[in-house]
Amino acid sequence: MRISVVGCGYLGAVHAACMAKLGHDVVAIDVDEQKIAALAAANAPFYEPGLDDLLREVQVTGRLSFTTDVAAARGSVVHFICVGTPQKKGENGADLTYVDAAISGLLPYLSSGDIIVGKSTVPVGTAARLAEIIKSAEADAHLLWNPEFLREGHAVADTLLPDRIVYGVLNGAEDHDAVAVLDSVYANALAAGTPRIVTDHPTAELVKTAANSFLATKISFINAMAELCDAAGADVTQLADAIGMDDRIGRKFLNAGIGFGGGCLPKDIRAFMARAGELGADQALTFLREVDAINMRRRTRMVELARELCGGSLLGKRITVLGADFKPESDDVRDSPALSIAAQLQLQGADVTVTDPKALANASRRFPELHYVSDSTEAMASADALLLLTEWQMYQDLDPYHIAEIVASPRVLDGRNVLDPAKWRAAGWVYRGLGRP
Repeated sequence: MRISVVGCGYLGAVHAACMAKLGHDVVAIDVDEQKIAALAAANAPFYEPGLDDLLREVQVTGRLSFTTDVAAARGSVVHFICVGTPQKKGENGADLTYVDAAISGLLPYLSSGDIIVGKSTVPVGTAARLAEIIKSAEADAHLLWNPEFLREGHAVADTLLPDRIVYGVLNGAEDHDAVAVLDSVYANALAAGTPRIVTDHPTAELVKTAANSFLATKISFINAMAELCDAAGADVTQLADAIGMDDRIGRKFLNAGIGFGGGCLPKDIRAFMARAGELGADQALTFLREVDAINMRRRTRMVELARELCGGSLLGKRITVLGADFKPESDDVRDSPALSIAAQLQLQGADVTVTDPKALANASRRFPELHYVSDSTEAMASADALLLLTEWQMYQDLDPYHIAEIVASPRVLDGRNVLDPAKWRAAGWVYRGLGRP
């Protein structure tokens, strides 16, 4: 099947490569010439495990091409909209400028019966509005909404074999002709037993934002419990293990620490609240304000603990931050708690060095005032305290006996609760975790 993918950011680049891997003829379109050039050379402009190898593999077949010319979408049967929906400046709502531009750009090149498939995360009601735009332009095309559920670091596998597929169709009609076409697009996943849900536009739009809001709530819940554990002298990690054994709750996303960041959860829950307000249902989501507040409070708590760890003052203290991205196996520093904490420490007089295996280039653009060192051993030399803020496996595997020989003071603050406190204390370290005695 011939497919176009509009938007070659994180979502679009991965989706285009995976569609070509599945045997489709794909043209990927973006206005950013540098991004298109990099992808055409099989060099993704962001880090995602396995993506560069996949780009090289499918480009050899001739099934994947990249261009800045939206006219290249002509002749495709299915057009995926994969552009970003960032948070509006100074507001909580989502900026739909890129979504609207993608639809407007496609309209002149559509053929009768074409299918436009929205994958971008949008506020509920967006699909209905876009369907009216398509109708008013007298374009004989169908609009479906097919939300993405990618995890950074696992995006290729999540696209090729997702845990579920959702189609939002006008009036939720499962016998809609476009459903059969999308079934052909995702034939491999469906044959492997991936569940498929056909619903209406509003429900499909809500699936993604509701899922992200629930995950954010789980994270903030366990972080609220970590605050209580600090006050009571309890251990939040053991608490999470115990309540996570209840299969109604589960252990995933019950990891206390410095909270969530990235380009999805923070902006999605805020956009969700903003849209609920526009619909007159703002009271239904007031709990998300506290979810957001707890999340931001974790960053302040880390700074407070770092000060305590350094004897009550950060002035002149050499602090090494392990990890700059919001999660491991990524180079994404959007709303990264780690970088936010590092910047706050420096503002309070600390001499901060940040190290990370993948994200330093992006981090230096976001916070150029911080000091960055790629070699972790060099970064930790003569440090007064280490702060583990992104749980890369290489940091979890550090030998506390060896590291104790190169730091100035063996003090560690485990912002992700992934180190073994007994092991580090036995090696002579002062260990502090979040919600751990």
